[in-house]
Amino acid sequence: MEEYSIYFERYGYFSLFLIVALLVPSGMLIASSALKFLGLRKSNPTKIKLDTYEAGIKTFSSRWSGFNFRYYTFAMMFLIFDVEVIFLFPWAASLVRLNNEFSEAVLIEMFVFIGVLILGWFLAWKQKAIEWE
Repeated sequence: MEEYSIYFERYGYFSLFLIVALLVPSGMLIASSALKFLGLRKSNPTKIKLDTYEAGIKTFSSRWSGFNFRYYTFAMMFLIFDVEVIFLFPWAASLVRLNNEFSEAVLIEMFVFIGVLILGWFLAWKQKAIEWE
């Protein structure tokens, strides 16, 4: 029975975290609406407040102007390869201990992981997603 209490205790912590994660933003939204309704938080939109940048700088275009899609692609590729490093670091830090227990399986799995990432980089390179023309 002891093993079930530990199991439910862990789910209790998760449930508590989930409740707090839902109540805090909801409470902030409700409090903001209540304060506006009571007149403590004023809604006074002006032309400057409704401007795209509230810094006083005049804008050149509307706020719905497009941007080059390559920036998004480049940022997503950076994020993917950055996450790769996050997964490689714990593997490299515990490589000696893992090698003693699992030997070749550890190296094969990591080579497959790196191979898939290199394949993704190669495909992005072939589609010219990395080039800035």
